[in-house]
Amino acid sequence: MKPENGIIRILQQEGTEFLSVMPVGNMVNPAHEENLRIVMMRNERFAVALADGYSRASNGKKIGVFNVQGGTFPVGSEIALGAVAQAMEDSSPILGLMNGPPLSQLGQNRFDITGQYRGITKWAAYVPQSDRIPEFMRRAFTYLRTGRRGPVILNTSGGRGPTPNWNDYDETEFPYVPVKGWKYPGDPRDVEVAVRALLAAKKPIIYAGQGIFYGDACDDLREFAELVQAPVLQSLLAYSVLSANHPLDIGVRGIPADHFLGSTDLVFGIGESLAPGDFKHHFSGKGKVIVQCDIDERDINTRYIVDHAVIGDAKLVLQQMIAEVRKQAGSQGRPKNEALLNQIKSLKDQKAQKYKDAIESNEKPINPYRVYVELMNTLDRKNSTVTHDAGNTRDQLGTIYEPIIQRGFIGWGNCSSLGFTLGAAMGAKLAYPERQVVDVTGDAGIMYQIGNYEAVVREKVAILIVHINNSGVAGYGPGFWGAGHHPPTSAVTPSSTLSTAKMVEGLGMYSERVEEPDEVIPAIKRALKVNQSGKPALLEMITLKYPIYGGWVR
Repeated sequence: MKPENGIIRILQQEGTEFLSVMPVGNMVNPAHEENLRIVMMRNERFAVALADGYSRASNGKKIGVFNVQGGTFPVGSEIALGAVAQAMEDSSPILGLMNGPPLSQLGQNRFDITGQYRGITKWAAYVPQSDRIPEFMRRAFTYLRTGRRGPVILNTSGGRGPTPNWNDYDETEFPYVPVKGWKYPGDPRDVEVAVRALLAAKKPIIYAGQGIFYGDACDDLREFAELVQAPVLQSLLAYSVLSANHPLDIGVRGIPADHFLGSTDLVFGIGESLAPGDFKHHFSGKGKVIVQCDIDERDINTRYIVDHAVIGDAKLVLQQMIAEVRKQAGSQGRPKNEALLNQIKSLKDQKAQKYKDAIESNEKPINPYRVYVELMNTLDRKNSTVTHDAGNTRDQLGTIYEPIIQRGFIGWGNCSSLGFTLGAAMGAKLAYPERQVVDVTGDAGIMYQIGNYEAVVREKVAILIVHINNSGVAGYGPGFWGAGHHPPTSAVTPSSTLSTAKMVEGLGMYSERVEEPDEVIPAIKRALKVNQSGKPALLEMITLKYPIYGGWVR
């Protein structure tokens, strides 16, 4: 049956698979569910996070869409602000739909939805009349699929009351045609100069960003790295653009990354802004040539003086650079550098040795590194996606976990709100229904998430949540910081008797509290079996407070 709502019709044409909402009844209502799946989260922030996670997991090939309350009672749009800001910070393409005030009240409201969102979106606009819906939706998907990715917000002239008749326009006069998006290559002269500089370097490294994902350029990155024989460092947002099994991979952080960033004479940032960030690699530009390829000219010459820049889509530019390397260095590129490959392997072995005692520890509470590695070894890494929450789970998991498929790991950039990765995991599961999907969260993150587990159970999103319970609230508890460091006086350590496993039982979720090191693998296997039956599961791992290791290079 053809939906009455014009926006729903357009979303169907664009291939939208579901609409993430809180609450139902603003721009859509339950009657539309026969035309488009409606997934209602328990608060607005997680409605945005679900759409965000879905877009990230699918590399922007599928666009997550959310709808929250707006109009003359804009509480939903106010609550959603932080989550949209995160999508903007991390360049995630999501579409937000809200009611704006009626035309008769435009400019009279103290909270201007469109104005408030303009600073945290790629485009925010007010749709003044229904016959312009096709135009505004066409522009929205153009921005979502072209250039640097980011959120787009549309609010309509609906007000607080019942949804207007968004079918009140002539589809013959105002037709809608799905938007494909556009990409552009780099200037050939810029490509030539950049390749010449890279081939002249003695110790180049490639710093890969998430533009590789959005450019669908993972295979091109691998081919280019092999041609120039350069180690590949990945940003946290980009982790898994190159398999951890690849001999040129040096991961995200830790010993190999530290070594190569410290000794390199050329850094080639591809699909990476090189902009400042607390969870990005910072390195001295002195003595280093900086070559950068990015789709957005606003990312050039930010933190570092860029010697050579190429503006363009990561895939198209890498294809140009591959051809240019073969032109300048021969069809096989640089000879295979056995000394470099042996050095990378040796540094990875050193890293493994550093964590060996933690990984093999039989102490109680359980060492968190044992949990991470046994999770990694139990999952089918050829068919799984793991994501992390803020704090220790980010820093520890990003150091030790080794994904081997594209989007086998979903990280985030400079800005993340605690609990976000529940949305990321749900989005990944909806994007890849056949995959095992795991969200690793800590004491602080789980308390943000837990109210939304009802939606996970209701919607039968079969993910595994692993709670690293160290009674530390992201490391701010007394005794965590080590000698010479003192936590803030306001820090509070949660009670070790608090059981999240028992809490989620009441929501209908399978759960286990794991306190014995030898029970980690059996518990993971049981939880994954529950997932196979179509149900979500939670494992509460009682762990030590433990040092992070492998800090960010600065």
